[in-house]
Amino acid sequence: MLRCRSLAAFSLARNPIRTNTASRRTQLDSTAARLVSRGPSISHFTGSFGPAAVSTQRTSFDDSALSTPDVNDLPIVGIDEREVSVGWNTKTWSRFHNIWLRDHCRCPQCFHPITKQRLLNTFDIPPDIRPLGIASTHEGLEVTWQSLEPHVSFYPWSWLQHNSYDHPISRIHASPERTEWGAKIERSPPTVTYDEAMAEDDWGLFKWLSNIDQFGFSFISGVPSTPEATEKLAERIGFIRETQYGRFWDFTSDLAKGDTAYTTLALSAHTDNTYYTDPSGLQLFHLLSHTDGSGGATLLVDGFYVAGILKELHPEFYEILSKVPVPAHAAGEASSIYRPSPPSGYPVLGHDPCTKELMQVRWNNDDRSVMRHLEPSLVEKWYDAIRVWNRFLTSPDSEYWVQLEPGTVVAIDNHRVLHGRSAFDGKRRMCGAYIGVDEYRSKLAVMRERFAPDSVIQTANRLPGANINGRNVWNPAL
Repeated sequence: MLRCRSLAAFSLARNPIRTNTASRRTQLDSTAARLVSRGPSISHFTGSFGPAAVSTQRTSFDDSALSTPDVNDLPIVGIDEREVSVGWNTKTWSRFHNIWLRDHCRCPQCFHPITKQRLLNTFDIPPDIRPLGIASTHEGLEVTWQSLEPHVSFYPWSWLQHNSYDHPISRIHASPERTEWGAKIERSPPTVTYDEAMAEDDWGLFKWLSNIDQFGFSFISGVPSTPEATEKLAERIGFIRETQYGRFWDFTSDLAKGDTAYTTLALSAHTDNTYYTDPSGLQLFHLLSHTDGSGGATLLVDGFYVAGILKELHPEFYEILSKVPVPAHAAGEASSIYRPSPPSGYPVLGHDPCTKELMQVRWNNDDRSVMRHLEPSLVEKWYDAIRVWNRFLTSPDSEYWVQLEPGTVVAIDNHRVLHGRSAFDGKRRMCGAYIGVDEYRSKLAVMRERFAPDSVIQTANRLPGANINGRNVWNPAL
């Protein structure tokens, strides 16, 4: 008989600050009043990496009572012609279809332990497959399948909880808390040092990427004021993404690239690459020098924070910005015209189609193309929506202004944090780079697997034969 052995249970690898629904409502009401009066904001600060203002709240099936089963109190399991039922407690049940369970067997015959790829041909599984028997063990669910040779699959309890789809169990433990912030982030912005980020033990790199994941940006202090040092810093995350601006850009203020970002003009809050089908995930800036002038302060705005306010105060406008696609273009150089695919573009607010969670803010009014696809009944409503959106973006409650100096790099999540700049005079030299969102997320996942593994991975790593080539077959990412 073949066996897939494994694990158990969920717990928070980190314990981020949370804000309950009542206080979130109170804070939003207070924020609304501030936005009207354009007065100062109030934020709360704590945590090892920086401040915690407003934290996201995701509600789903409560799994607070779920834990590693006691040997004398194992989950109750049942079976019928189509599915297996697992009773976690008297009120919490999950159902798993037979074909789904068979398709997700992790034994070496069905799932390659090194490449982490499927070996079982899904289309060889009979549509009406049914287990010969099931058993509830301390480690997980054991299922025996009918075949020429009896085949036993094993599913860890915590893995089943994590992947439960009927009923969905809260996955809030699967990733650290996201902290949304306003202008008062200036009191304690997330920061790491260059030496930390470049250290061979990678702990500083993990801290840096965790800052970006939690807050949407992070400063790196003590960076040598050279393009070479900045480029090496960017490469700590992944390979640099080449664009029409080059691989690693290093420029002074002029119109060589046909973009106002290269001039001395002020820039309103925006995200980059709205004219790409897949905008870059991270952007790094480093002001190398500023001579014979002043100005040029950097503006940062948490798009998720502003979107949350919009959703609470004007849900109809939030829906419009979540559904209406916005076309964009980059056409300042005669040799190229960039437009997203499809050309109609993408909504300002992008959501996970399964969880409905806000995943991306995509906004650059300067690069916006003609809105010729709007329904006549939506024209005025859309303009009303972006007018309110812009008012919230430009509120003192939302804007974080900082004067960058040589030696300080800022890395921002281009899918979340908008950036801008005040006008300046004199001559500035700036360098930086783009990094793809997939490269950033991959590096963060590897660092988290190493320094802050969730309880599924922690338990699975103790099981013989499950951790091959440095990664466990029960890793939730798989």
